[in-house]
Amino acid sequence: MNFDLLLCDIDAPIAVVTINRPDKLNALNAQVMDELDACFVELARNDEVRAIIITGAGDKAFVAGADIGQFSGMTHSDAEAFAKRGQSVFSRIESSGKPVIAAVNGYALGGGCELALACHIRIAAAGASFGQPEVTLGITPGYGGTQRLPRIVGRGIAFEMILTGDPVSAERAERIGLVNAVVPADELLTEARRIAGRIAQRGPVAVTLSARAVLAADLKLEQGLFVEAELFGRSFATDDVKEGVAAFLEKRRPDFKGR
Repeated sequence: MNFDLLLCDIDAPIAVVTINRPDKLNALNAQVMDELDACFVELARNDEVRAIIITGAGDKAFVAGADIGQFSGMTHSDAEAFAKRGQSVFSRIESSGKPVIAAVNGYALGGGCELALACHIRIAAAGASFGQPEVTLGITPGYGGTQRLPRIVGRGIAFEMILTGDPVSAERAERIGLVNAVVPADELLTEARRIAGRIAQRGPVAVTLSARAVLAADLKLEQGLFVEAELFGRSFATDDVKEGVAAFLEKRRPDFKGR
């Protein structure tokens, strides 16, 4: 896949998507969002890809936020449409049938933090920082930050981060559950690839269904349990479950086909 502002490198079963605007700290503009959307549509269709890593070019920023120049002259209706477009792209990433790991290599602010929140797993380089500084511009988060952040870190910390606009360090982000791990910067992609590789060894259909079940945890408990049971049952309609059970009983590594 060829894009102007993204790099998409596929070394099956792992794809690495890099937002490639280092001179702009990888800020999100309309073109980046369109290319992200198109990229994830294509990755969803690629049966060889079983896990996706997303990161930013350079060593300063994952994504430092939205391209603020876009906001000049924006009307109420323009802003609402802008937010809905970003929410749609990030929801596509979150609902991807292939787990997405954010390898956060620097600033993850505003839309960059919201992009990381839409990923399933977040690994941060030491020195990275996370924040929702929108209130310092007199606006609110618009790409899902007010909804995903409290679901991940709890309302109290989400209120603090969103209402003050102050960033948190990678180390604090790990303590509050915003990131899974903090590693030295030169080990970031290695660690992300290690986790992606572990996921890629598992049954692809089971991984997809399990991710959907975890997302259903945002529902009421009774609804979430209903979804879990339905997806559990669906997993038994696959060839992979037969292979997985047989491999366990035969004490060998399973050869999952993703069907």
